[in-house]
Amino acid sequence: MDIFVETQFGGYPIRLERGGLSRAASFLSLSRRCMVVTDENIPKEYVDTLLAQCGEGHLFVIHPGEDSKSLASFEAILERMLKKGFTRSDCVVALGGGVVGDLAGFAASAYLRGVDFYNVPTTVLSQVDSSIGGKVAVNFCGLKNMVGAFYPPKAVLIDPETLKSLPARQIAAGLAESVKMAMTFDEEFFSLMEKIDPMEKIDLVIEKSLLAKKKVVEEDEREGGLRKVLNFGHTLAHAIESEGFRQGLEIYHGESVALGMIPMCSEAAKERLLPVLKRIGLPTRIPFASESLLEAMVHDKKMSGDSITLIRVDRVGSYRMEKIPFSRFAEEVKGWKE
Repeated sequence: MDIFVETQFGGYPIRLERGGLSRAASFLSLSRRCMVVTDENIPKEYVDTLLAQCGEGHLFVIHPGEDSKSLASFEAILERMLKKGFTRSDCVVALGGGVVGDLAGFAASAYLRGVDFYNVPTTVLSQVDSSIGGKVAVNFCGLKNMVGAFYPPKAVLIDPETLKSLPARQIAAGLAESVKMAMTFDEEFFSLMEKIDPMEKIDLVIEKSLLAKKKVVEEDEREGGLRKVLNFGHTLAHAIESEGFRQGLEIYHGESVALGMIPMCSEAAKERLLPVLKRIGLPTRIPFASESLLEAMVHDKKMSGDSITLIRVDRVGSYRMEKIPFSRFAEEVKGWKE
């Protein structure tokens, strides 16, 4: 199926199609120089399938993980493009998960003040969430997504067949973003998640997640209002990721989002959320003292002076924004276990 996202720049199509990777050239304009950015975990068959459809394909491979989402990697891609003679008529293609998409998109936004960018996500998280919306960035000074831009892709190609190579933990982490959107915008979707094995109905889960995010992005492309709701769970999630990194723990973004949603829910909403998280295989307890999150939260981009804007869910399928003093939120976080 095809979904079209309207933006102030003219919009872009998303194609959700099994086997779509093998037919990428019929949807993406690849008959030119293409810088294909991927990571070491992406199966060689996916990379070869995409490169074979490029007019002149060049490959840039990064190490998996957040460490690669850096200014050093960003500079290295630009340098490679410059050496290979890329012009404004050429393009960058991201083949991988959210780290690859953010890094490749940011490089595309900056090279010659912007070249075409295509996103071909291959993880659950990137297929249901990060591949659309046009936010691209790298991490800076130990903080997530601190340097970046709003730069929509020219097109997004989603092939659910590419998910077959993923380990169970990574699949579960990606599904956290679908749970997030269902919790805030779509009670019917959440009810579905309570009843099904999401991977057995993954095409439907991806579709419903995309439609929910499309509606938000179209109404508020640059996060002036409604789009802030997509940050549900993320204020704590970013702090959990940062603290986990500091302590040498590997905590996936989706796992952090799952944990970050829990304290933002009413008891009634939490009673429905926790069983879904546990059934999917997501954590419900942070692996360190909650007090250690506070310093990381001070640097969060959603801070405004001494206040912080939170997204809370009192009833599944709805949300409310609340701006409170950081000191009050710190008291809520202290002693949080589940």
